[in-house]
Amino acid sequence: MQLAEILSISQQHMAAFEAGRRKVPSSDIPMLAKLFGVSTDELLGIKEMPAKRGPASVLQRQIEQIAHMPRSRQKFISEMLDALIKQQQAS
Repeated sequence: MQLAEILSISQQHMAAFEAGRRKVPSSDIPMLAKLFGVSTDELLGIKEMPAKRGPASVLQRQIEQIAHMPRSRQKFISEMLDALIKQQQAS
């Protein structure tokens, strides 16, 4: 009811939006995003996709797999990487 008032439309018109029988005019998208405190992309369900130039590298896939591991394993892998990097820098 409040949103219908804000958009200056009838409650029946608003109900048609909610039921999917009508589409929200694109001109209302920025105002709705501001009203709900979200970006227009978020309002439209658009997820940010990282720019890729080709298939993910082996290292990138490994990092993604590590991100799904328990914190204790992530910490262990991080400590191993730190040691290897320090060893490489020393030589």
